[in-house]
Amino acid sequence: MNQRRAIRIGVTADIHGLFDPAIRRHFRGVDHILHAGDIGDLSVIEQLEQIAPVTGV
Repeated sequence: MNQRRAIRIGVTADIHGLFDPAIRRHFRGVDHILHAGDIGDLSVIEQLEQIAPVTGV
């Protein structure tokens, strides 16, 4: 039998270096984070990676 598992993806954009702590609550349980647009500071990616793997586009 072919079993499929749904994945949860958190999407955010244009953080501009301002990591909102509410992101942790909203993205609780996501399997992956997709960030589009301006990051502003690499520390934002590091904080997002504490929640789930990140892909930036």
